[in-house]
Amino acid sequence: MNKKILSVAVYGLLLAVAFAFSFMEVLIPFNLGIPGVKLGLANLVVVVMLACLPWQGALTVSVLRILLSGLLFSGPSGMLYALAGGLCSFAVMALLLRCRYFSLFGVSMAGGLAHNFGQLAVAIWVTQTARIVWYLPVLIISGVITGALIGLAASLIIPRLPKRFLIN
Repeated sequence: MNKKILSVAVYGLLLAVAFAFSFMEVLIPFNLGIPGVKLGLANLVVVVMLACLPWQGALTVSVLRILLSGLLFSGPSGMLYALAGGLCSFAVMALLLRCRYFSLFGVSMAGGLAHNFGQLAVAIWVTQTARIVWYLPVLIISGVITGALIGLAASLIIPRLPKRFLIN
């Protein structure tokens, strides 16, 4: 089979898995009484892709998943927050993985923090007030915890992947 067709199929499947995780997250009643805190299940796919495949494919899957989820679940404002958080998270994780000083666990935690910082920046821009920065401690704690959970899951999944899937 043509290698390009195979890679398109793999990326399509990974996009479908990430999108399914986004949908599951809409269905899961994960509410700790803290608005905006989510598990970030779809980010699991991105973390695994960043560790195993070229970053360009991981970025494409991440952005497409955010756009599709925004169109179906959250609307334009949710899409704006998700894009800001997703792109910040992606940039931080890609850079940390490249320097090779951090474990996947640490990379994912940093990605969770960056995601929350990106969303907070958009919230400050949208509301035109910096007073919402008081929410930062909650976002830091939730970003570290959810990032740790996603990093743990990714570190358990990656060794079980077929060797031909591991490009990096």
